[in-house]
Amino acid sequence: MHLSDIHTLYEYNYWANSRLLGIVETLTMEQFTKDLGSSHGGIHGTLVHIMAAEEIWLKRWKGESPTILRTTAEFPTFDTMSDHWDMVEHEMMGFCHMLKSDQDIMKAVSYKDTKGTPYSQPLYQMMQHLINHSTYHRGQVVTMLRQLSVKPIGTDLIMYYRSLIQPT
Repeated sequence: MHLSDIHTLYEYNYWANSRLLGIVETLTMEQFTKDLGSSHGGIHGTLVHIMAAEEIWLKRWKGESPTILRTTAEFPTFDTMSDHWDMVEHEMMGFCHMLKSDQDIMKAVSYKDTKGTPYSQPLYQMMQHLINHSTYHRGQVVTMLRQLSVKPIGTDLIMYYRSLIQPT
């Protein structure tokens, strides 16, 4: 794993989030908050979960070990969630750009999970995990959009690469 790969993955992640949020923004409040029986209820819960995971991992990489994830109650509307996510994205990209070498991502980071269990692993593994986690849950949101008869938008990695060659 190289630092340039991490940069690409994080640029992809926020490209994909932006595309998906552009569709979600068009939903009614009822659609946005409807419990669709997914692992985090519905679209609102799943998106807050993605955002909260990004935020908690960033805090871990900065030396904190938060014990709780953010909840939908803290972000009752699309706008409150989106505004906070913008801040998380800017902090995350700032963190990514502070990394200057492949050695930076090979360093072990020690943290505790929300249950207090200690772990230590290379930063790049955690950073890869976070992208995989976000991608997994974006896929769940796509399924929920289809359940609501809303046409989703593609967020596959290959589509991101293609957009770099031929922007949409």
